[in-house]
Amino acid sequence: MREAAIELRPFPATAEAGQDRKPDDQEFRNQPIGEQQPPRGLPASLTLFAMSLGYGVVQLDVTIVNTALDRIGSALGGGVSELQWVVNAYTIAFAAFILTSGALGDRIGAKRVFMAGFAIFTTASLACALAPNSAALIAARAVQGLGAAVLVPNSLALLNHAYRDRQARGRAVGIWAAGASLALTAGPLAGGALIALIGWRSIFLVNVPIGIAGLWLSWRYATETTRNRQREVDLPGQCLAIAALGCLAGTIIEGGAVGLHNSYVIAGFAASALLALLFIVQERRSSHPMLPLSLFGHRLFALTSLVGLLVNIAFYGLIFVFSLYFQRVNGLTPLQTGLAFVPMMGIVLPANLVAARISERIGAPAAIAAGGVLAAAGCVTLLPIEPGTPYVEMLAQLMIIGGGLGLLVPPLTATLLGSVETSRSGIAAGVLNATRQTGSVLGVALFGSLVGQPDAFMRGAHLALMISVVLLLIASVVIWRGAATRD
Repeated sequence: MREAAIELRPFPATAEAGQDRKPDDQEFRNQPIGEQQPPRGLPASLTLFAMSLGYGVVQLDVTIVNTALDRIGSALGGGVSELQWVVNAYTIAFAAFILTSGALGDRIGAKRVFMAGFAIFTTASLACALAPNSAALIAARAVQGLGAAVLVPNSLALLNHAYRDRQARGRAVGIWAAGASLALTAGPLAGGALIALIGWRSIFLVNVPIGIAGLWLSWRYATETTRNRQREVDLPGQCLAIAALGCLAGTIIEGGAVGLHNSYVIAGFAASALLALLFIVQERRSSHPMLPLSLFGHRLFALTSLVGLLVNIAFYGLIFVFSLYFQRVNGLTPLQTGLAFVPMMGIVLPANLVAARISERIGAPAAIAAGGVLAAAGCVTLLPIEPGTPYVEMLAQLMIIGGGLGLLVPPLTATLLGSVETSRSGIAAGVLNATRQTGSVLGVALFGSLVGQPDAFMRGAHLALMISVVLLLIASVVIWRGAATRD
């Protein structure tokens, strides 16, 4: 799915940079210290390509791993809970660090931080490919998620710096987002093909040449942004955020294995609640909070954030469940599994494009609600599936789910950005992205726990579909009713 809600920070004023040429207009005079003149022509295009590689490889790794889960489990051992951690270690780090990494880029320069993120991501990808056991793979995936969180907001900051003209910047951001959407869609198919030809480790090795190319291009052509030394990094809030999210995801995963009545599971939920409370207290007290809680005072902002959370719980939770269903229950190969996801993922981008016209005609809240209801209908029609159900009998339903989700994402993002002051649109978009990634974490943890027992897989899959229906309908009602009352 197209992850369009990324932190959009305003680009700084420009000025002269370089003594070997005269500035050709007033725009490039009086340049702030630490900022370099933005690239033009081919260097600007290559900067765009480097930024697109960064965002694209992040989105690729959101979906490419799903087709390898069964092979990873067979090669490294462990059950469904270990596979949940392989997926969630990446997403937890991604969700928890994305806001802080944007602030870090503001403080010491987006180019420097972006290149560090690419180096981290590439090195961690190599570590994933060489992992001797599931624990090592999970640890490397967490580091990979950290690199992803660093790449995304700073790639957009560098694009803002490279393209000063509003129309040119809009086209550049559109290419950047479309490339990432294509990578997200291609992930399952690319993963299946690589596994069939080389093996499961190749899905991580493919990131290495991409990372090297992105590093070189960004070093050679991207120019540094202004360094704002006054921008603080909320380290206590950062630590509490990752602790709370990790504790909650871990508790849900282990609860599926040992039962929710287990004393350790109960203690885990209590600890998660305490950590979340401490996080809220820290953010209220901090002069530079990682998550400005005042944003949630805007009714529509709070509602769209909730909708983003619920939608991603359903969508990414179901992707995890169906990855295992196709391979472990119906016996498909990784390549066949990748092909099975193509219609569902492939319809998302066309639906994104159609969503703008629908929103103009019926309004953004109605378009969001319609997308949620459509996706819920697709889930309902999948409830009769059993072991051995022919894929052709699921094709239309999977496309309905993907189409519904594709319809609601663009108006959801636009509604959220329109609910706050323009000066806060960057952090607002960052919060939506973090919220949606949190939903992905919870979806994999919750739905994975439902299908963790081999003898109860189908019962868990049916329950996951029913929960998805409820969540999507709640999301539709929330935005439909909530939009009637504006700030």
